[in-house]
Amino acid sequence: MTTFEARFSTLTTAHLTDGCIRAQLDVRCAPAGMHSAIPGGRIAGRVLPARHAGSVDIFLEAITTAERGEVLVVDNGGRRDESCVGDLVAAEAAAAGLSGAVIWGLHRDTADLREIGLPVFSLGSIPTGPLHATPRHPDALTSATVGEWTVNTGDLVFGDEDGVVFVPAAEAEKVFQAAESVRDTERQQAARIRSGTSLREQVGFADFLRRREEDASCTFRQHLRTVGGAVEE
Repeated sequence: MTTFEARFSTLTTAHLTDGCIRAQLDVRCAPAGMHSAIPGGRIAGRVLPARHAGSVDIFLEAITTAERGEVLVVDNGGRRDESCVGDLVAAEAAAAGLSGAVIWGLHRDTADLREIGLPVFSLGSIPTGPLHATPRHPDALTSATVGEWTVNTGDLVFGDEDGVVFVPAAEAEKVFQAAESVRDTERQQAARIRSGTSLREQVGFADFLRRREEDASCTFRQHLRTVGGAVEE
């Protein structure tokens, strides 16, 4: 298990997005609908970018220089008419020690991917492979765009059942600490709910309603900061 996988093992992508907000960083989520071909799949590692141009050679080239634990992040422009990663690329990535793949596009060979065991996150699957080749992008192995975000080897990527989020490696410790704080607070709040103390009681919701009557500009987030609630930031 890599350092990033170990740190992420007790967190979720939801915790990390909350951590990004607390660290005053952009929340860089992959498009909604990004999910793992393997049920319950999780990924954590440094971004290994590759921009697809209709041929598997770009992936083989990226894997040739990869370090163990990295995550292949594939930019196929979000295309829904072809897949760009299948069983052979997944098997090659797994054999090279990569910890997963994220595809802004589609995959195929789902049954084989599950047997290989490499977590592959994509927008879904389709039987057809690449339909035609296109000119190689000048930044084909230095950056990849996923949705509205362009990422590179200076970024980390994390994925679970809620989706995928990117975090700058230089800010990871700050994000992890904030995420762990949110996790701990929310676990305590959930335990108290189960013990009979409602979330409304815990966050002084009645007090907030009174404050809002007196001052219409008072927001719930402002109130939470005064009581230490982690529901919103």
